Amino acid sequence: MLKKFASDALGLSDIGKVIDPLDYDKTEADDYVLHEKGERIYFLIKTKADEYCFTNLALIHVDGDSAVSKKRTLKRYDYKYNRIRHVSLETAGTIDLDVEIKFTIGETALSIDINKNYEDKIRDLYKSLITIEKTMRENDKYRNYMLESLDYATRTLSSSGHGHTSPADSFRAITEFTNQWLKEHSNAYTKEDFSDVFELFLKN
Repeated sequence: MLKKFASDALGLSDIGKVIDPLDYDKTEADDYVLHEKGERIYFLIKTKADEYCFTNLALIHVDGDSAVSKKRTLKRYDYKYNRIRHVSLETAGTIDLDVEIKFTIGETALSIDINKNYEDKIRDLYKSLITIEKTMRENDKYRNYMLESLDYATRTLSSSGHGHTSPADSFRAITEFTNQWLKEHSNAYTKEDFSDVFELFLKN
């Protein structure tokens, strides 16, 4: 027992390991994966207290209070609604026991320590996350271009007069066109499934 508490005090209990795909079904996170909707685990890190499950659709974080508590909080971050930013990797030095990967997803900043024996696998995860980050950043840029173009077109139509239609009819026509146009074009710059990225870098 003293050894366990000393491990917690030194932070050693929080050093994670990468779970083999054959053992995914032995983790808590696997119970919350939407297998019925085609969700698939690509990478899973487990510490004494937490699990970080990277699927094609989301990051599932099984958040534990401490290594000696059984209480868990489930947090799900769908990539569609939570942008990944500030990805960084701190490699292991000569005497270090771990590598550290950091990133922000949505408004949540995460820092995960992993045993340095898994450093090669963590590099592959790092490559996946920075690629996802770049894709999301590019989509944000093109989405802004799209909205600017729409705003310009709307202002041009409004300033050109109503012709033979009433202001109410013109407003209705512009609104209906805008809603339909946004629906069609927003999907082009919103990526939900990142299977292709994970499969490019991760060697399961």
